[in-house]
Amino acid sequence: MKKIIISIAAILTSIVSVAQTGTNSPYSQFGFGELTGEVSGFNNAMNGVGIGFSEGNQVNYLNPASYSSLDSLTFIFDMGMSLQMTNFEENGKRRNANNAKFDYAVAGLRLAKKLGLSFGLVPFTQIGYNFSTLSTIGTSQSKLEYAKTYQGSGGLRQVYLGLGYEPIKNLSIGVNAAYVWGEYSHILANTYSDNTVNAITMTNSADINTYKIDFGLQYKAQITKKDNVTIGLTYGLGHKIGNDPTCVLSSVNNSTNTTNVDNYNIDGGLKLPHMFGAGLMWQHGNMWKVGVDYTQQQWADTGFPILISTDNSQQFVMNDNYFMNRHRIVLGGEYCRNRQSRNFFQRIRYRAGAGYATPYYKVGSNDGPKEYSVSAGFGIPIANGYNNRSILNISGQWVRQQAAGMLKENTFRICVGLTFNERWFQKWKFE
Repeated sequence: MKKIIISIAAILTSIVSVAQTGTNSPYSQFGFGELTGEVSGFNNAMNGVGIGFSEGNQVNYLNPASYSSLDSLTFIFDMGMSLQMTNFEENGKRRNANNAKFDYAVAGLRLAKKLGLSFGLVPFTQIGYNFSTLSTIGTSQSKLEYAKTYQGSGGLRQVYLGLGYEPIKNLSIGVNAAYVWGEYSHILANTYSDNTVNAITMTNSADINTYKIDFGLQYKAQITKKDNVTIGLTYGLGHKIGNDPTCVLSSVNNSTNTTNVDNYNIDGGLKLPHMFGAGLMWQHGNMWKVGVDYTQQQWADTGFPILISTDNSQQFVMNDNYFMNRHRIVLGGEYCRNRQSRNFFQRIRYRAGAGYATPYYKVGSNDGPKEYSVSAGFGIPIANGYNNRSILNISGQWVRQQAAGMLKENTFRICVGLTFNERWFQKWKFE
């Protein structure tokens, strides 16, 4: 129990790290920001596939039903970080940006026969951008230069506790209950070369504290002596968040030193969407594992606050056409020659995956950026005098995002995760 408490403390102290933004993407200015993707060490290299996977020596929080398969002798602690390099391209101009961030920290253990528990800290969204555009208005005799500056920060994180249970042979059910918190801040500032023209700043923000509940189911079927198939289903409960989004509109005239500030808010306008997932995993012996996942997030049933102008007045209202349903399909697999071999290279897990996702928001009247991604990596066993079960997970991922007529993003991400798999509960015998 003391070791479990220490591990929980280690996860909680990681909260400071997870608050650091891991993006410079201008696309994170929309909605709640970029969706981070709920991945861990073993499935990062498979591009996040995992709804049908149940690993005895890995924590798979994509589907809480998988916790029922956790090894009865060990306590598993898994945490990971990533480094990403992004190239932005628009109108023939290119820029590069680098980021490093904490990805996740999760743990799992078996409480009783066919009953497993997991807990951890996982990001949900991230926001981080800062860019400007310069323009000129007026005639050739009277030109006025102005700059638009876009700044944003924040994101949502979640601490979860989950249980997985196998009430009937080969059928498992599970649930994750999470506390979600964070904030978003989107700032747009207009400044002008003429001090007599008011500089205008608009800040949209919200502090969010809510819950998130996800249910999971897995069914395993033996097809042949060496082949089995697992079907996985997940459902995330959509609900009102309850927090109040705000908008602050300030107008400053530097020539007269006058400032006007207007405050707007909406009572409890934000929501989390219903989320559905289905996955299929085929396993051949203990060598091959191949899976495919499909997920749908019903953002179209939610809205996002915007400030609009009507008849020389301003109104802060919910835009019910801001979001759209997000669809994602991922294919991935793992190959390991012989997990019990004395040959080091035969114990390495070789992994790869590819995915496609539609956006969850609109940019004006157009759809947001579509996402294409591929990944590959290794699970390297760590062997020492008392433990050959821990794994170093290393992966590389390439992601491309682009909306019609807008910025093109190409991101290369290197992820490193370490899964500690300690035999805390093994009973030793002495002769």
